[in-house]
Amino acid sequence: MAPAVRLREAVALAGNFPLLTGVTLEVAEGEIVHLQGPNGAGKTSLLRLCCGLVALCSGEALVLGHDLAAERRSVRRDVGLLGHSSFLYDDLSGEENVRFALRASGLSGREAAARTRGALDRLDLGGRLASTPVSRLSAGQRRRTAIAVLVGRQPRLWLLDEPHAGLDQASRDLLDGIVAESRQAGATVLLSSHEVARATAVADRVVHLGGGRVTEEPVHAA
Repeated sequence: MAPAVRLREAVALAGNFPLLTGVTLEVAEGEIVHLQGPNGAGKTSLLRLCCGLVALCSGEALVLGHDLAAERRSVRRDVGLLGHSSFLYDDLSGEENVRFALRASGLSGREAAARTRGALDRLDLGGRLASTPVSRLSAGQRRRTAIAVLVGRQPRLWLLDEPHAGLDQASRDLLDGIVAESRQAGATVLLSSHEVARATAVADRVVHLGGGRVTEEPVHAA
């Protein structure tokens, strides 16, 4: 079986600034991998490369069978990114944001509506909160709305960049349960988190990055 992610000496630049300087990494389907490293190590850039938001300059990058050197936009329907930005529209409600994202991913109106309701309920965002404009939600509620988009989309590859940021204890526990459930359903997860103990507890492996590349052999999480 082909790996979900296969990077070989992958290099990415922002102008002349190196974001990734030769990453080599394989992630099996159904695996949860925790990316560790200091700020500027390349963790966010690696996640953005995997969803086609950062261009591959040289090397090889295959994600879910998509060659990112030739078709980096085509991978986006199969992956879901939870990043520092929520990617939400402030003037739309939480329900409208989630439904819009699901329709954009190719779901029919009926299926998008059903998944939207289920995802919002899963994140405790039903009722009045579902119809509240995102601009009036708290930081934690906005974060949970962004997570609801991933829950509704059910991507094959989850890319989570500091996913626990802005969440209270109960919401962090809920997210960990959602990540575990996604893996049980067959999804692959790449996550970066400064909450090392929490992230490592749900991960199968830990991979260390520094200077835009993997700095040591991956090890199995305890």
